[in-house]
Amino acid sequence: MDPLTIAIISVAFVFFFILMGVHIGVSLATVSVLGIWAITGKASVAVNILQTTAYSAVMDYMFAVIPLFVLMGLFSTQSGATKELFDSAQYFLGRLRGGIGIATVLANAVFAAITGVSVASAAVFSKIAFPEMERLQYDRKFGLGIIAGSAILGMLIPPSILMIIYGVLTEQSIGKLFIAGIVPGIVVTGVISLGIWSMIGFNPRLGGFREKPPKFTLSSFLKAIATPWAVVGLIVLVMGGIWGGLFTPTEAGAVGAAGGFLLVVIKRQFTFRGLWLILMDGGRTFSSIFLLLICAQMYSRMLTISGLATKITAWAISLPVPPVVIIGGFLTVFIILGCIIDSASILLLVIPIMHPVAVKLGYDPIHFAIISIVTIEVGLLTPPFGMVVFAMKSALGDKVTIEEIFAGSTPFMIMLVISLLIIWKFPFLSIWLPSLM
Repeated sequence: MDPLTIAIISVAFVFFFILMGVHIGVSLATVSVLGIWAITGKASVAVNILQTTAYSAVMDYMFAVIPLFVLMGLFSTQSGATKELFDSAQYFLGRLRGGIGIATVLANAVFAAITGVSVASAAVFSKIAFPEMERLQYDRKFGLGIIAGSAILGMLIPPSILMIIYGVLTEQSIGKLFIAGIVPGIVVTGVISLGIWSMIGFNPRLGGFREKPPKFTLSSFLKAIATPWAVVGLIVLVMGGIWGGLFTPTEAGAVGAAGGFLLVVIKRQFTFRGLWLILMDGGRTFSSIFLLLICAQMYSRMLTISGLATKITAWAISLPVPPVVIIGGFLTVFIILGCIIDSASILLLVIPIMHPVAVKLGYDPIHFAIISIVTIEVGLLTPPFGMVVFAMKSALGDKVTIEEIFAGSTPFMIMLVISLLIIWKFPFLSIWLPSLM
């Protein structure tokens, strides 16, 4: 059997194992070992290659960025920064139609810049924003959809775990990927905010009632500005340091983690038990990511040895269709896969194959990374998997049903697709800021 056939069968088995409920890391590692063994005909060669791959993967200096940014997000959440962000946004936007909904989106956008995980955003804002929406008699499904849709920003606005994984898989600059996500993140924030305002304009019952805003005073205005100063300052320091060349992404992660810890101390939220829980939670998070990335490197090595990625690239380039059709097909595959597996697994499975094709077709690698991540994030809202939806259900318990959250998320999936089309159509939105670095 030739190497190409072995590789195709191996990829098919990866999907089969995942659908059968086998852990994605175990699936990738098992198939990689068996695939290289079948290609080379020697089990010892397969084991030696994969041992070397695993060792070189974890020795990469850039891997340190993962635990550091995870800790930054966990410390900032422990400090109570999310409630401060939400209260300040509500103060300034509460007077608008759909103000609390738009405030949730903007607070989520800022929170995304310290956490990098959509599921965390969904869980936190379910507890903060949803009770307030219920008090103002927002339509339940609409309110749940706002939280779910805006939580997607967690994986787009830097620092993003998906961007780190993408950078490791494709050897792209993680710093440039981070900076590239800023303008598209603003675009998505604007589209969702405009969508909320428009939906309430067409159907005022969705937005409940608007309570009389608090009396405007200079002291209340200054308090609303000053309350979230620490977390906003931390974001500016970390992202500005990367953009200005003061820090590498790994150094920025260290600064962010230290700054997040200082926030906990300054806000008087520090306890030894809380510190222990944060370290344990962070350990579980980044150890699972490390396992996935090690196994993904094995998978990529198997694809390289087989020549599958090269063959697919040559085949795609030879097709008598415009590149936009091929890229559109890739994005469609992302959305379909999002219905059955999580976003990190999608990256691990298909990016080693699709990224070289996109680059050969003339797409800027940073731009393709951003539109890929936006598309994959749509999958976080799609049934039956919908990780964001299940995170919200876990946070709210019996107060809501899965069906309500999925139903409320549908309009926001459309808004995300509109955002995707804008970002795809205008590549400068993704590549302008990185070009200034």
